[in-house]
Amino acid sequence: MTYDSLISVDQLIAERQESAPLVILDCSFDLSDPAAGRRAYEAGHIPGASYVDLESTLSGPKTGKNGRHPLPAQEAFVQAMAALGLNDDTQVVAYDNAGSMYAARLWWMLRWVGHSSAAVLDGGMDAWKRSGQALSADVPAVAIKGRFSLRPALVGAIDYEGVKANLETRQKLVLDARAPDRFRGENETLDPIGGHIPGAKNRLFRDNLSADGTFKPAAQLRQDFETLTGGRPADQVISQCGSGVTACHNLLAMEVAGLKGATLYSGSWSEWSAQPGAPIATGS
Repeated sequence: MTYDSLISVDQLIAERQESAPLVILDCSFDLSDPAAGRRAYEAGHIPGASYVDLESTLSGPKTGKNGRHPLPAQEAFVQAMAALGLNDDTQVVAYDNAGSMYAARLWWMLRWVGHSSAAVLDGGMDAWKRSGQALSADVPAVAIKGRFSLRPALVGAIDYEGVKANLETRQKLVLDARAPDRFRGENETLDPIGGHIPGAKNRLFRDNLSADGTFKPAAQLRQDFETLTGGRPADQVISQCGSGVTACHNLLAMEVAGLKGATLYSGSWSEWSAQPGAPIATGS
């Protein structure tokens, strides 16, 4: 069976018992301590999982104006995934220790290079531990390089110029996944300037989750997003955040809700606010 959005702990357990190709990737990370994710992985992870780092694998070189976590070149990302043993028919399961915010970035990037068999473990590490499943500190042996190829993208991306042009046309609605205070321009600690893209609406990514850290039911997510967007089609929505990470969480939630086709502004606020003369709004 192919999973292309979420996979439950029970489903993952069942898949591990099958002979179908499966790769599990731990994306745990901490923006305030970039080495913490690997330490957490080394202390205990889902058996057989390999570690994927936000900074070195899920991000490309920074120029000072392209955001805190710019996308790498697609070819470089494809090679990194092949080095982890991925083939074109591999089912990938991503998880983390932070509400799926980093796992969702990997999920989106795999779709960005044309790989549909990618899912996020619903509830992440917490759900795995709650189910009583074992953890391992063993690091898997270096995988045999897979045959993983770049295929047509299954998701859309937009750059700074595209988002700026949209300020004039307002053809698309920008949804900002950051915390409400940062959206308003208050308590900004990660980027030099606070505020938001004019016309954007705020959808904190954690609002996609239930109290136990799993995603809310699809019907509830659909109602939430349609209320916020005024019923706009998903392909008229641009998702952004601080640096293109939690924006993917909203895109995953929309996918779960059956709202397909929204676009990622990967540079997000960290890129937008670094551009000379970029319009900035504050308040709610």
